[in-house]
Formats: sequence, C-alpha cells, structure tokens
Amino acid sequence: MRRYLIIASVIIVLLIGTAVYFLFFTGGSAGVTVATPSPGTTLPAAGQTGAPSTGGTGTTTGAPSAPVAVSARLVKISGGPVVPGEAVTDKKNSSSTSTPETLVSFIERESGNVFSYSTLSRTLTRTSNKTIPGVQSALWLPDASVAFVRYLSGANFSTVNTYALPSGGTGGFFLSQDLSDTAVSSTGVLTLASGVNGSTASLVRTDGTHSSTVFSSPLSSLRVSFAGKSQYLAFTKPSATLAGDAFLVDASGHFSRIAGPLFGLIALASPSGKWVLVSYSAGGALLTELANTATGEIVPLPVATIADKCVWTADDSALYCGIPVSPPTGFSYPDDWYQGAVSFNDRVWRIQVSGRYAQLVLDFSKETGGSLDLIAPAVDPANTLLTFVNKNDGALWSYSL
Repeated sequence: MRRYLIIASVIIVLLIGTAVYFLFFTGGSAGVTVATPSPGTTLPAAGQTGAPSTGGTGTTTGAPSAPVAVSARLVKISGGPVVPGEAVTDKKNSSSTSTPETLVSFIERESGNVFSYSTLSRTLTRTSNKTIPGVQSALWLPDASVAFVRYLSGANFSTVNTYALPSGGTGGFFLSQDLSDTAVSSTGVLTLASGVNGSTASLVRTDGTHSSTVFSSPLSSLRVSFAGKSQYLAFTKPSATLAGDAFLVDASGHFSRIAGPLFGLIALASPSGKWVLVSYSAGGALLTELANTATGEIVPLPVATIADKCVWTADDSALYCGIPVSPPTGFSYPDDWYQGAVSFNDRVWRIQVSGRYAQLVLDFSKETGGSLDLIAPAVDPANTLLTFVNKNDGALWSYSL
C-alpha cells in the first residue's frame, strides 16, 4: 500500500507541474562572435529578494551553431532551441554604405544567455551570459534593451517569476511573483494578478517603479495586452470546451465586449487598437475573423489559424500568420495544440487588412524539406524582416520580406 501511495504522490506532483506550465505560459553559413558580457550569474530561488548576485557562480555553454542561410531570404539563426519571444529592431548604419541592418535579440533556451543576430553580417554576438535556467517565455521592450522573462521555481516548480533582464546582463529586477499574465510596451509593463476573487491589472513603468491599478474584473482566468495607447485587450483564457469573450478596456476600466462567446477564442490587438484578430473553433475546425473596434464590424478572413501564430505590422495594415495546411481532424483546438498533442505544417501568409486578401509569403516545407509549426512571430518596425520560432525543435528563423 505504501508503494502505491508513493507512486500516486509522484504522479500528482508531475500533473501539478504540467498544469502550472500550461496555465501561465500558455544556404551558406556565418560565424559567431562573443562580446564581453557581464560575469556569469544565476537568478535567486523563489522567495529571495533583491537582484541576482554577481559572484560568477553561473555557467555558460559554448557558442551556438553559426546562422545558416537556407536561401537568399531564409536564414536559420539558431541551431538549438531558443526561448519563445524575440525582439526585432532596425539599426541605423553609420558606415559609408547605406545598407540597412536589422538586429534580432533572443535568449538561448539551454543557458539563458542573450544573443543578438545581425542581418548585415549574419553573425551572432552574445551580449549577456547571465544564467537563467528554465525560462519559458520572454517579452521585450521595443528597443530590445530589456527582456521580461518568466520561469518557474520553488517547491514542485509552483512559483511563477517575472524578471526584467537587460540585454547586456547588467542590473535587472523582479516584478511581483505569480503573475498570471504580462504585456510590454514602450510606455510600461501591464501585469495581471489573478485569484479566487478575480483579476487586477496594473501598469508599471519599464524600470519597475510606480505601479498603478488600471482595471479589475471578477473573472479570474484572463489574458491581457495593450490595444493602443489608452486602452487594453482582455480575453478569457482559451478552451475548446468553454465559450470565451474578448473585451476592450478603456482608461477608466470600463469593459466593452468585442467578440464572443466563442469556443477556443484567442484575440490579438493591432498596435493602434483599431483592429482585433479573433480565432476560435467550431465543429472541430479553426476560424479566423477581424473585429473593427470602432464600428463593431466582424469580417471573416479567407484563411484560418490560431491567433497566437500571427503578428501585426507596425502600421496596422497587415498580419503575418502561420497558416496550417490541412489541420488534423479529431482534435480539440487550441487545447491539444498548446499541450503538444498535435502539431501543424504551416505556411506563412500575409493577410492584408484593406481588401481582406491573403498572399502566400513562405512555403517552409518547399524551401527546407522540413515541417514548420510556427510560434512567436515578430516583424521589425520597417516591415523588412519576419522572425519566428519552429515549435517542432525550438529553432529561430528569419525571412527577408
């Protein structure tokens, strides 16, 4: 009997850990260069206060594989897994040539080190060797100066930590523990704390100071993001078995429903907040629509995907999305996709808001002979480079637009 109790306890611990993870987080070659980063450090365990120590106790791995150009426009930036979430910034080139340069900042999964990839030289530079084991996701400030990383720690990995990691590795600070969601913009950090009595969203400056409550809700299972400068997007955490809703929240904390109730609803606001991409499931099929937040108009789109596979351009004019080719039937979306029970074979499409037409941009399988399950897409402000992570192996890719 005692043996069975021990086995049951182990299973329960594993299930709790898995539940916490999904709850909170749902060719030529070029060389690699290494900058002079700060001394290796390790973040403190859950419950410790203050910044990480700089005693050099952290470890770093060797340099990752050099970027590989599969074609003139498609580059595999990382050979190994990266943390989902990268920053793509345009850099003014001060040299005599006028060739533009775009930088892609990302975090290596194994070490937690920060790297920067240059499209001009097609090289990698390690900018920080601070050790952060088990990072699950990263949200970057638009200028790529700081990444807000989320990772689990504590007994049974039950504590969610959110740490502001400067790209150079120096400094940094923690946000409140056990945040259920976080969003980042140049104006601040939107944090969401949820419990049995509902949710409270707060706005914090990008340096972690001056926290102020922006809205509260009796709903305890929300995802949040910015939707323009003076409003926010909030929607219920998606489930194929529960009908969800999406709301715009104004500066006074007033909620206005813009979509729903729909099963498996996921929403993605455009930078200005004028449009919201909405995906949901019906009859086992994926459906995607555009909602005009000013008029309330709902426009079906000619292609269907999960909204988490899309990114808006900076001017609201278009989206780039990973669109599954013949999604497998008999699965519950998006749940089974989040949990890894099913994967997609995606092609990248550009969806133009004006005219609502879709244009094929990249057939990944044709270019590489491999399969793409696209996550964490990002586009630079000038709309010249698309980056994304392949969920199948965690590798980071770039495609010149």
